[in-house]
Amino acid sequence: MATAALGLGVALVLTGCGGAATSTPSASGGGDEESGKLVVWNWGSADEAATAFEEDVLAAFNEKHPNVEVEIVSQPFDQYYTLLGTAIESGTGPDLALFNGGTQLKSRVDMLTPVTEELADLEETLAGWPAFQADGETYSAPMFLQGFPIYFNKAIFEAAGLDADNPPTTWEDLTAACDAILAETDKSCFALGNKEGLGIEFFLSGFASGLFTPEEYDAWIDGDRDWTSEHATQALQLWQDTSEQGWYNDGANSTAMFNDSFDLFSAGEAAMVIGLTSGIAHWKQFDEFLGKDLGFMMPVTVNDGTTLALPVEGGIGYGVLNPDKLDLAVDWIRSTVDHDALAAYSLAGGQITSDTTIELDTDIQSAQDIVSELPESKPLLHTALSGETLDLLHRLGQQLLIGEVTVEDAASQLADSEG
Repeated sequence: MATAALGLGVALVLTGCGGAATSTPSASGGGDEESGKLVVWNWGSADEAATAFEEDVLAAFNEKHPNVEVEIVSQPFDQYYTLLGTAIESGTGPDLALFNGGTQLKSRVDMLTPVTEELADLEETLAGWPAFQADGETYSAPMFLQGFPIYFNKAIFEAAGLDADNPPTTWEDLTAACDAILAETDKSCFALGNKEGLGIEFFLSGFASGLFTPEEYDAWIDGDRDWTSEHATQALQLWQDTSEQGWYNDGANSTAMFNDSFDLFSAGEAAMVIGLTSGIAHWKQFDEFLGKDLGFMMPVTVNDGTTLALPVEGGIGYGVLNPDKLDLAVDWIRSTVDHDALAAYSLAGGQITSDTTIELDTDIQSAQDIVSELPESKPLLHTALSGETLDLLHRLGQQLLIGEVTVEDAASQLADSEG
């Protein structure tokens, strides 16, 4: 589960269960006379809620195409994109495949069939489209919204003498809070897993709106960015500084983000964590462990002239690889954003869906607070990067965390990677 939504990406609603294939047999009676097979790749169902959602999607598709067999092949996520690339090169790729929004999809649009016109009528209902669009074309419909909210443990805040009802709003406040937590408790300030190098993604996108002015933020998303600029290098410097100041759990570079670092937060071993909005490490999962002690906070203001915004965008969606089955593929994509299927999964699985007409029926306060921030949300900065730059960022993030590279050298390498 390396990159949820994210180029992450983190984001993930479904997790790897390795190479399994399931088929829905051809239905009899009713509907059209169309027959055949639709081969769909994803990375499997994580739990009962995800399995039920997949069944709902299949049911919605079968209503339109009762005589079409759907073969779902679940690949392990840590090898997913490598296996997909190999299959496509050998001519054995699926008709559709699940993609993380952002870098993972946008770096592969040359192998995908646009569905811009076919899905145009959904634009007003669904949010999160930019993560699945490139060069004026749409390549999928977002199923869920994925983002990087900051969760905190109110009990640890109180133990450190902090006001749990008023979490930090500035970098100075956050620094003071971490100092108090480290001094007054035996907990780390933030839970961090950086074995895969993903921590800097969460840090950069999680705190971005407090670092960059709105103009800088939008320019970054549009591809006009300079890693050697003041605020970009500041982001790298703060990442390194927070490590030197002891904010993170011991051995962060050898701790897996999914799920070891999030388990640390759930177990009350860290005061804060930059988590996710959907899939895993989200409000519902943390609520099961922390209950009333679970809090949500926005990014903090680092620089003047910034406007705080929740970092969130479309998380996952299916891309069409076989243009000969475009009509069937489009109906599959439409089934994945079926209103009733998404509504059922939103509550059972803890997803914040792309369907803006669905109300999140829960009394979990952190979820309601997240939803209230969605109208002013901004896309994730790291998902605008190329795959090559993102891989480099992962390596440099690990080296910065333990002082093996300077901020100046890291910024220079990142600038060179983007030409």
